[in-house]
Amino acid sequence: MFLARRPSLLAVDRFTARSQELSLSYSPIGLAQAQAPGFIVDETMIVLGRGSADFDRAKAALIAWKPFDLGWVQLFPPRAPLAPGTVVTVLVHHLGFWSLNGCRIVYGLGDRDRGTRFGFAYGTLSNHAESGEELFEVSLEPDSGNVIYRVRAVSKPRAPLARLGYPLTRALQARFRQESAAAMKRTTSASGSLP
Repeated sequence: MFLARRPSLLAVDRFTARSQELSLSYSPIGLAQAQAPGFIVDETMIVLGRGSADFDRAKAALIAWKPFDLGWVQLFPPRAPLAPGTVVTVLVHHLGFWSLNGCRIVYGLGDRDRGTRFGFAYGTLSNHAESGEELFEVSLEPDSGNVIYRVRAVSKPRAPLARLGYPLTRALQARFRQESAAAMKRTTSASGSLP
């Protein structure tokens, strides 16, 4: 949904409530982890730090949705649980207008308390400008001890405005991945701030 001005919190809450019953705008679930014919695949990876303390901070940052603390992108509700079935709204401010986009968490990755991999993927709902799936993951490499943040998106434009402005859409997607990685790096540094 594209808007000329920032929607009120009540309008965002209503959008999120209406999104609960919507279907995904793509199939099958799991596209972000597989080959996706007909979709564009984008991936960004960054080393956040080293060792278990940095990994714990990275997991906490994902749980707090820190990849979305970008100013021009906001997530509602801000403390949504990372559980399959959870519906969230992504509010984006771009080129002087706003868009609301519904997503549903479709699966988790790893275990928060054990293992060396943690994250989730959400899929776009039928009220999202794009169609596809986006994966957010942190991992601890056993050999090097590096903590890696990865965001992988599999998408194609769905809404007419998204198709019409596809070069701009691609630029915004790239900007999100880069700034999301930078936000995770800032948040997970030893001096970063977590809730």
